[in-house]
Amino acid sequence: MPLPTDPDAKLAAYAHPERLVTTAWLAEHLSDPGLVVVESDEDVLLYETGHVPGAVKVDWHTDLNDPVTRDYVDAERFAALLSEKGIGRDTTVVFYGDRNNWWAAYALWVFTLFGHPDVRLLDGGRAAWLAEGRPMTTEQTVRTRADYPVVERSDAPVRAFRDDVLAHLGRPMVDVRSPSEFSGETLHMPDYPQEGAVRGGHIPGATNVPWAKAAAEDGTFRTVDELRDLYEGQAGLSADDDVVVYCRIGERSSHTWFVLTHLLGYEKVRNYDGSWTEWGNSVRVPIEQGA
Repeated sequence: MPLPTDPDAKLAAYAHPERLVTTAWLAEHLSDPGLVVVESDEDVLLYETGHVPGAVKVDWHTDLNDPVTRDYVDAERFAALLSEKGIGRDTTVVFYGDRNNWWAAYALWVFTLFGHPDVRLLDGGRAAWLAEGRPMTTEQTVRTRADYPVVERSDAPVRAFRDDVLAHLGRPMVDVRSPSEFSGETLHMPDYPQEGAVRGGHIPGATNVPWAKAAAEDGTFRTVDELRDLYEGQAGLSADDDVVVYCRIGERSSHTWFVLTHLLGYEKVRNYDGSWTEWGNSVRVPIEQGA
């Protein structure tokens, strides 16, 4: 049975407050049966230095991606992973991580591909938990193995492939990378290796809204009014738009997918996880350069 929704007033203003929890809610429910906390970070060694008591680790690379097919794990491997982590189909899963929940949102999005019913994000992620002096531990989490069913992925509702994006040209599309990546000046964020694509630029017609603008200084999500101003007032989107979001490999854009889908209530948002790494290397697909 799903755990209760966090009654926090800020969260209640979002379209789907049941998809977000505060640090206070998590602390209160941390020992509840039916809850599993999942940490997923950009720094894959961070969990071992200390994590929320009882949290399990999901490595975005080794746990969620198939090493051969350039795709996500199949239904059997996903079921095996969640069974090993002690997660059942009726478990409430709360994700948190570093860097404004960047990879935590990605893990949540992958769980959504498999239709896991109750997935939530910790507002502010790991930084908010630490800033409030809440407990951390390096003790290994040992959970009773669960029996997660084999459920086939359903990609179409929330995932776009290259051909989908080609067919989508001219309709709302959000490039969530940095302005320099969008213009083609760089191929990756500052301080990261400038590699991965042979061309710089963006998909024609895309609007640049860097993903981190959705987060406040403390890493929590901006208020619903601030998000509406960002995506609707400034970027010109509306809730009934059919939107594709992308970045470099689909992880930053998972964060924006979460905002548009669960915080603003857009009903048709797809994440193009092939993103610029695929598009920028694809022969003869069109690009634009410049701001």
